[in-house]
Amino acid sequence: MRAPTDPFACGLVLGAGGSTRLGRPKQTLPYRDGTLLGHVVGVARACRFDQLVVAIGGAAEEVRAAVDLSGVQVVVNDAYGEGCSSSIAAALRVVDERCDVLVLMLGDQPGVTAETVRALLVGRGDAELAVCRYDDGRGHPIAFARSLFGALADLHGDKGVWRLVDQGAEDVPVAGAIPRDVDTLEDYAAVR
Repeated sequence: MRAPTDPFACGLVLGAGGSTRLGRPKQTLPYRDGTLLGHVVGVARACRFDQLVVAIGGAAEEVRAAVDLSGVQVVVNDAYGEGCSSSIAAALRVVDERCDVLVLMLGDQPGVTAETVRALLVGRGDAELAVCRYDDGRGHPIAFARSLFGALADLHGDKGVWRLVDQGAEDVPVAGAIPRDVDTLEDYAAVR
């Protein structure tokens, strides 16, 4: 239950990629008791965000058929080939106006846990931008204050978020290695 002083937090799961390196929709790959994207959405649900948005695009109909997206707000990004920044911009159009902080999660990174997200939100304090600092470097999830939503909407490509992070972000210590993204069959084998 939210206290009146708690920030309104929105989770955004990016799951719109075209899976070009993998050769098939990675969102629908079997993972544990469901799919890869379904697992990440389940983690995001466990975070108990005030709003949860999932951006899909590549193979959107297959994803809708295979992934449990109940209880989340789905945004279809038809421009997904322009990089993850286009999915962020598409999702920002539906983010609740009460949102104080947006937590960005990758739909192909099943190693992120709800505990990681909680550590990020607690550790960010009042920082406008906070990123997880794992033992081997910075990684997702990333938290953005509302004051940065305009800058987020103006980003381009896959690396735009990191350029923003490199301009200045609060590092929140998280134990362990950066969770692996699934971009290739080798990556998929490693996370299974």
